[in-house]
Amino acid sequence: MPSPNSPTAPYIGRFAPSPSGPLHMGSLVAAMASYLDAKVHRGTWLLRIEDLDYDRNVEGADMAILATLQRCGMTWDEEATWQSRRLPLYQAALKRLQDAGLVYACGCSRKEIHDSVLHARLPKGGAAVYPGTCRHGLAPGKAARALRLRVPEGPQAVYGFADRWHGPQRQDLAGEVGDFIVLRGDGYWAYQLAVVVDDGVQGITQVVRGADLLDSTPRQLYLQDVLGLPHPGFLHVPVVNNANGEKLSKQTGALAFDTGTHAGELLASALLPAARFLGLDVRADDVEDFWRQAIPAWAQRLARLPERT
Repeated sequence: MPSPNSPTAPYIGRFAPSPSGPLHMGSLVAAMASYLDAKVHRGTWLLRIEDLDYDRNVEGADMAILATLQRCGMTWDEEATWQSRRLPLYQAALKRLQDAGLVYACGCSRKEIHDSVLHARLPKGGAAVYPGTCRHGLAPGKAARALRLRVPEGPQAVYGFADRWHGPQRQDLAGEVGDFIVLRGDGYWAYQLAVVVDDGVQGITQVVRGADLLDSTPRQLYLQDVLGLPHPGFLHVPVVNNANGEKLSKQTGALAFDTGTHAGELLASALLPAARFLGLDVRADDVEDFWRQAIPAWAQRLARLPERT
């Protein structure tokens, strides 16, 4: 039942939560969308725990996430993976970038970047554009804090892609982002590098996730190019906001939707509201029936995409 603008087979998708706490409604919406998209396209759905930000990891949260997904009726097709068990892959990717002369040490603090003369150049995500202070070497007395990846300049810096939900997207990496971090000052691997390496190794062909990551996609496309990895397709679903208009997250106090209640309550309080948020007309009486209805409903939703704003 794929839609007319359907991805070509074989389809391999994934859900990649961080174990910084239990799943909340925002993460359920992303999980549901990625799961349904894989099912509609008769593809493979993988589960990856993105646990590289060790300071934010909550003990036991990874196994709680797996249990919640299973209670919701979502089953991954291969063994779940953890980023913390794949560190040599990121090291190998970094070496490849270093050998190509694309990585340099940066000694700038966030405050220094914001205080630079380019502090007013803000991309969509609101972060200051890195002005290239350390591009040609560290200043005397400066210690390296992180490793950055050089972005191209001129027309080569412009990356565009067709998002299956939002339509055509475009970003000038040099003008809107600047050289970005691949290894953080605390020694942790940066999200942009790790997610690109993992998607490449796992053969991901379609990335379905929240629209808060729409702005990260051009950086990932560039990394895929310099690492010789294929570009997947992308679909970014709207994010769920709280009453203050903030994206639901652990940082904004988002609560777990799975409180251990019976399946009927989980259906009524979580699955059905998440489906409605995605624009699906599902009126099920149990979890099994929910997915029977949700899969064709997602196919119908895809047929109305991309959204016109």
